[in-house]
Amino acid sequence: MKLKYFSHSAFQITADNGKIVLIDPFFTGNPNSPVSVDEVKADYIILTHAHGDHLGDAFQISKTYDAPIIAVNELADYAASKGLKAHNMHIGGGYNFDFGRVKFTIAHHGSKTPDGEYAGEPAGVVVTVDGKNLYHCGDTGLFYDMKLIGEMTPLDLMLVPIGDNFTMGIDDAVKAVELANPKLAIPMHYNTFPVIKADPAEFKQKVEAKGKQCRILNYGEEIVV
Repeated sequence: MKLKYFSHSAFQITADNGKIVLIDPFFTGNPNSPVSVDEVKADYIILTHAHGDHLGDAFQISKTYDAPIIAVNELADYAASKGLKAHNMHIGGGYNFDFGRVKFTIAHHGSKTPDGEYAGEPAGVVVTVDGKNLYHCGDTGLFYDMKLIGEMTPLDLMLVPIGDNFTMGIDDAVKAVELANPKLAIPMHYNTFPVIKADPAEFKQKVEAKGKQCRILNYGEEIVV
């Protein structure tokens, strides 16, 4: 599979079978996004929660490409109420799609749509594509069950928020990597707004000091996993 980082918490997974999956596609209004919403496409969209910087352009992309929204039950229902395809899931549950497997995990945060609608529990997500396991933490604070997540599904990649204020800061994120024990950690959710300014190089240095691997992706960079 291929993984592309768009900035903030927005990623694209491209499976070997050509299916394109977007996670938290926030482009419009994102000062760091290297692309506009018109430059991306999707077969599926995974949402970790409904805050505007994660819901982002999901509904426009879903409508354009008839791409199902994969989300926890209440957020999926909200998407369906807007006339979009949706696949309802919830925390702890997994499902096999034609691109791979999706399983939602807990996340300590909140979730409400930009227009004030209740959107269920926030989540992280473990995505298994082409034999590789990727854990997108969503927006979350540190929690010890990250160790269980890594034990239940040995992780190739962990996408970790480091921006503090709304999520883990750098030191908590380093501990999260220790607990989940991925082969490679990638920082996210930083420097989009002044209040979440953080230095990914500091995160990388501290992760590597713990004997773990870390890679900082440039905005728009794509890697083969």
